[in-house]
Amino acid sequence: MAKRLLVAIALWALGGPAGLHHLYLGRDNHALLWMLTLGGFGMGWLWELWLLPGWVTQANRTLELPRDGPPPFSPVRFLGQASVGIYFGLVALMGLSALPGFYFLALPLAVGLGVHLVSAVGDQSSDLQATLKAAFITAPIFYGRSLAIFPITLTTSVTAQRHRCYKSNKGTREKLGARLYRLGLAYLAFTTPLAYSVFYNTAATASYVAGTIRSTLDWLSVFPSLSSALESVLLLPYHAWKMLGFSGGSFQEWEQVFAFVHSVQNERQRMALKVLGIHDDATPEEIHKSYRELVKLWHPDHNRHRAEEAERRFIEESSQGGVSLAEGRRGSCGPIGCRGSRTVLCSLPFSVSSLVGGARFPGVWRRRPENLKNSNMNCCACAS
Repeated sequence: MAKRLLVAIALWALGGPAGLHHLYLGRDNHALLWMLTLGGFGMGWLWELWLLPGWVTQANRTLELPRDGPPPFSPVRFLGQASVGIYFGLVALMGLSALPGFYFLALPLAVGLGVHLVSAVGDQSSDLQATLKAAFITAPIFYGRSLAIFPITLTTSVTAQRHRCYKSNKGTREKLGARLYRLGLAYLAFTTPLAYSVFYNTAATASYVAGTIRSTLDWLSVFPSLSSALESVLLLPYHAWKMLGFSGGSFQEWEQVFAFVHSVQNERQRMALKVLGIHDDATPEEIHKSYRELVKLWHPDHNRHRAEEAERRFIEESSQGGVSLAEGRRGSCGPIGCRGSRTVLCSLPFSVSSLVGGARFPGVWRRRPENLKNSNMNCCACAS
């Protein structure tokens, strides 16, 4: 099936860093390289837009003329081999350095495979056996040194360039399923050591994840329903974890992260119930009633003599009312008459910035026809 330039450009724009356009054009090694380096560290993906027409033409050729001699030397390919070799070596150093014999086996193997992957991009290739042999011969000379990555990479890159050649034209194309299966295995082989390192270096990783979650939940605190939904999603892995019987050991740090998310849920609901002055077993009707009374009490229109305090309390009551409804009471409908999750939406402030400006207080929507004209959401908090 003929390849189209417009399709290749669209795939380049939509999934370029993941190598979708290379997969479409049958350049599987290039696609794998882009998957592992996110588009050649971003720079390669942007540069190759101008090369797409030539690649499409090459993919549409049914027969390849035999070419004598090795391909010309390419400084770009040589720099790519060195960069990816160092990159693969660093990933191996992060994930596999604790293994016995790392500097004899894992490090030269990782560097050699990275260099050969770049060598096999496009219509060119190299001698994998010679490349790996150069890596394994160089590795013992710099045993135990973290800088061993650089001389190993240099040696293997030079060796790969010396053995560069054109690929032979097989004349047949593999099915997409087989190609994806092979790419998936190669991707897993690369990412598994990295994931292992990230997961088991839990002290730093768990702290970073907890900080990120805290910042995200703080940012979403003005949207209680969305924040509550995110917290529930974040707790799903923890519940699955417990069901499978994993606990203790290296999982303890991650249990603390999920315990933190769970504590955020409990604390936010406890504060909401305290602000609204209701007990833990309050029904949705009681929550609506308490919320409606407090909003009426602290509405800025009813407290013009203490506008700042009224505005602050009004925002607080509106937000906490949404939290109470969002936490485990989404399916109920209360006396307001909303349906499903719309119950929560009816009690939320529309935005903090607009609340401070006083233009969109819940209840003011009921009174201003110009607002109701362009909206199908009526806030019922102040309806009587």
